[in-house]
Amino acid sequence: MKITICGSLKFFEEMKEIEKTLLNKGHKIFLPQKFPNTNYNNKSTSKGAKNIIKYNAIKKHYKNILNSDAILVTNYKKNKIENYIGGNTSLEMGLAYVNDKKIFVFNPLPEKINYLEEMMGMKPIIIDRDLTKIK
Repeated sequence: MKITICGSLKFFEEMKEIEKTLLNKGHKIFLPQKFPNTNYNNKSTSKGAKNIIKYNAIKKHYKNILNSDAILVTNYKKNKIENYIGGNTSLEMGLAYVNDKKIFVFNPLPEKINYLEEMMGMKPIIIDRDLTKIK
């Protein structure tokens, strides 16, 4: 299966570990683009927006989603929010959903967000950190 990994780039190293496991299971993996000289521990900045534009990152990542069978949302604790899923990742979930891609979510959906109902409506498959559930 072709899978695009989505989520906050703060967790890029975790994404790389997941990538290794999934590659060993025979999947083809696409990762989001990480920008040089960028601190992903901080909240959004104008520098981040400039890099997104400079590297055409959103369009490139969306093309990977369209060329995949599924996405895997990596959602960890960020900014004191358990199982954080930010704005861009929720858009990626929507793109996957309207294009009939499977949506796997690494941890349960975050409870304290304004768009929980919309996420639930996309029928994501919660894998509870168990990558063997990706089929």
